[in-house]
Amino acid sequence: MNIPDIIARKGFAVTVELTPPKGADCRSIMQAAGELAPWVDAINITDGPGAVMRLGSLSLCHLLREKGIEPVLQLTCRDRNRIALQAELLNASVLGIENVLCLTGDHVALGDHPDARACYDLDSVSLLEAVARLNGGCDLCGHALNGPTRLCAGAAVNPNASPAEPQLLKMRRKARAGARFFQTQAVFETDRLRPFMEAAGELKVPLLMGVLILNSRESARFVNEHVSGVRVPEKIAAELEEAADPRSRGVEIAAGLVREALGFCQGVHLMNAGPRTVEQVLRRAGLAKRNEGEK
Repeated sequence: MNIPDIIARKGFAVTVELTPPKGADCRSIMQAAGELAPWVDAINITDGPGAVMRLGSLSLCHLLREKGIEPVLQLTCRDRNRIALQAELLNASVLGIENVLCLTGDHVALGDHPDARACYDLDSVSLLEAVARLNGGCDLCGHALNGPTRLCAGAAVNPNASPAEPQLLKMRRKARAGARFFQTQAVFETDRLRPFMEAAGELKVPLLMGVLILNSRESARFVNEHVSGVRVPEKIAAELEEAADPRSRGVEIAAGLVREALGFCQGVHLMNAGPRTVEQVLRRAGLAKRNEGEK
């Protein structure tokens, strides 16, 4: 089921992000996915985050779907030209994967293969346009397909940007290009998100607020120093440092953000957390299991 349909059915969507292993052993990530499944509506599988070479997103999305878990394929423009990107979208559709998050991708200079050549033949907006064209039965050159795709394209947006207007403009461009849902960068101050929600309301595209779960002052410092476009406020960093149990305090901070999101967003996207932590955050936020019949 695609993300907009999940929201229409449940009123609020919960997604979580998992990073593929650097290798071919999928046992650990599949176990984590199985433990997360009762608590979330879909699982995003990242595509070379931080430009680090890892197992690709598509194979894990296929494995999740075989287990009855709704996947979100993250697809970046960094490593593939338009031929390869369109082929990957066709692959996803053939495998029954509906949701695809279209991203530009972190630059190779940040990763573990800094001598690699970045591609960026398309960017996130033109990748969204490619999805729309494939869904319409033709490729980017206008050639007819032997069967259209059935994909639901999503996009990322950064409500932390200052000034906000360039991001709002890009959000509108992505919606026009075919984005049917948005996931935000991690948000720690929800007031920054409200202008984006006003824009999202005008565009009638659901928005899932990003919630990054921190477990120490060191994790907050790492985000501030290494994660572009995200800033942990000093107040939150100080709370983590002063807490007797920083991990528990981080869970409570995240749960508070989820509770706030319930009032004005269409969902949340949880990051940097294993199954036990995700369950704790959602329980403290007052959310029950998403899938009935799970133990």
